[in-house]
Amino acid sequence: MDEIQRIEQLRKELHEHNYRYYVLNQPTIGDQEFDFMMHELQDLEAKHPEMDDPNSPTQRVGSDLNAEFKQVAHKYPMLSLANTYNEQDVADWYESVKKGLAGEDFEVCCEMKYDGLSISLTYVDGRLTQAVTRGDGVHGDDVTANVRTIRAIPLVLTSPASNDLFATPAYPREFEIRGEILMPWAVFEKLNKEREAAEEPLFANPRNAASGTLKSQKSSLVASRQLDAYLYYLLGEELPAEGHYENLEVARQWGFKISEGMKKVKTLQEIYDFINYWDKARKNLPVATDGIVLKVNSLRQQRALGFTAKSPRWAIAYKFKAERVCTRLNEVTYQVGRTGAVTPVANMDPVQLAGTTVKRATLNNEDFIRSFDLHIGDYVYVEKGGEIIPKIVGVDIEQRPIIAMPVTFIKRCPECGTPLVRYEGEAAWYCPNDTGCPPQIKGRIEHFIARKAMNIDSLGPETIDDYYRQGLIKNIADLYDIDVQQINGDGSRTKSAQRIVNGIAASKEVPFERVVFALGIRFVGETSAKLLARHFKNIDALMNASLEELQEIEGIGEVMAKSIITYFHDEKNLEIIRRLREYGLQMEISTQDAQLSTKLEGQSIVISGVFAHHSRDEYKAIIEQNGGKNVGSISSKTSFILAGENMGPSKLQKAEKLGIKIVSEDEFLEMLD
Repeated sequence: MDEIQRIEQLRKELHEHNYRYYVLNQPTIGDQEFDFMMHELQDLEAKHPEMDDPNSPTQRVGSDLNAEFKQVAHKYPMLSLANTYNEQDVADWYESVKKGLAGEDFEVCCEMKYDGLSISLTYVDGRLTQAVTRGDGVHGDDVTANVRTIRAIPLVLTSPASNDLFATPAYPREFEIRGEILMPWAVFEKLNKEREAAEEPLFANPRNAASGTLKSQKSSLVASRQLDAYLYYLLGEELPAEGHYENLEVARQWGFKISEGMKKVKTLQEIYDFINYWDKARKNLPVATDGIVLKVNSLRQQRALGFTAKSPRWAIAYKFKAERVCTRLNEVTYQVGRTGAVTPVANMDPVQLAGTTVKRATLNNEDFIRSFDLHIGDYVYVEKGGEIIPKIVGVDIEQRPIIAMPVTFIKRCPECGTPLVRYEGEAAWYCPNDTGCPPQIKGRIEHFIARKAMNIDSLGPETIDDYYRQGLIKNIADLYDIDVQQINGDGSRTKSAQRIVNGIAASKEVPFERVVFALGIRFVGETSAKLLARHFKNIDALMNASLEELQEIEGIGEVMAKSIITYFHDEKNLEIIRRLREYGLQMEISTQDAQLSTKLEGQSIVISGVFAHHSRDEYKAIIEQNGGKNVGSISSKTSFILAGENMGPSKLQKAEKLGIKIVSEDEFLEMLD
């Protein structure tokens, strides 16, 4: 056997071993033997670059190269499902299906609702060609390189035996299969322990961890996180069967990981039985689930039932009720956020809740603590809001120890010792030392580099923390003094160091309104920053604005105005702005971002539908540049609706009821010449 043939043989065998280990959980060789085969294949591929194949098993390890995700259009829109939390809604849906099918018999496929990141996989000639996230349902991010590292997803499909009358049907030349990318509980727990040991921020839940991992710019990081995947819907022109359940069973034979918790039923009672069984049994699953999905099984009947504006009529998601446990409150500690807000945290006896070990829960603020009359030593009831964030929902007063002491909110910052303040109308206590309190300093730098601010995506929280500890940065202006030599370590990170320096330099082109937002002025959000930038036009006018001038702007209240005045009266902040100006950041509004006209002044406009000439974001910018205001929901104060194709029927109905004018895309552009 020559080396080319050996490459082909090794690829075939390794694909098979991956499938047996990660999908079937039935490995036939040990890890060491698998590794030997993988190393042999890597060596042979290095000798024969002409045999390069993106679907080779060796590509599972990923790359350290930074890759921007491009957005691609979905061939079939990825709509969300209507949600319900009670059995009556399930019964109503069942009856609506019966009515929509005019009494025709139908079957329902009951499946687990996995709590991860939705993904769409395209296969051509049995090979993975593209993986796209859900995105907005119409467009998603192309994450193919990252998905190739997930071993539960086949890169090359199992070929059916052509000479067997009972063989699995051949896969179509081209098809799409959808599913969920997940981080198993065991991996999640291990990852958070590692992050805690490294004093890094913990992931809130496996879904966030999976989503953050898949969106990483380094596929090698994705490979190391051991993500899993379950597939649950097949689409294409030449599917093997007319039933959804049957298609998935065939896809299982092609090598896809399909849930074992899937059942085809006919009656409403059978649906209830399925829900009740999995409400308990799901706690033994290796991955997070948050409900049940019900789908009409027949594809013909699915087409007949059709879609609403947002979801299919032939499917519904039933969400499990939040699990509740009781545990002991041992201590209350306090965390300081970017804005200086101090958040109390309950530290409790560890307890199992919705698949994870919970020992901490947010207490929100002082008023929240008082509402429960919390005492140290109390036995508290804990739930996970939406199966994600642990929260205290009650106290068992009868179990309160006699010596229990009431929880008293702290008076000084736990990080820097500064006396806390509480602003009028605010529920939180704040540390006012925003230029000297370490969590606030690092938080402001993290805010500064964020996508909606300066968009320095080559940096992250861990890197910021590292630079702060080294003394390289003490404020946002220090970022622009960083050079490659300072961050190159032992000399092995030249490329990544150069990428960071280039990313910081590129941020100098970010428009003025985002610079205002990036400064991190307390209470000034993204929308407020736009209002301020477009009203004052440059940083000098904004810095010298009086309280009265600020409050004249619609949307800028007294609390925010006072915060802006305070920010620009701090000598440390003025020094930072002076340095940012010297480094070349945009300190005035550009002609492109400046207000073009006042034709929409005083008008509140709702955008709905899909447009042909500009994107929704572009229309939002056009509205603001012509003096208008973007609003998210229809009310009696709405001036008109800019409506594209497929405007939601509920919005249309509400507009007609309130007498709100509907303006088409072409009419809107004509209105603005």
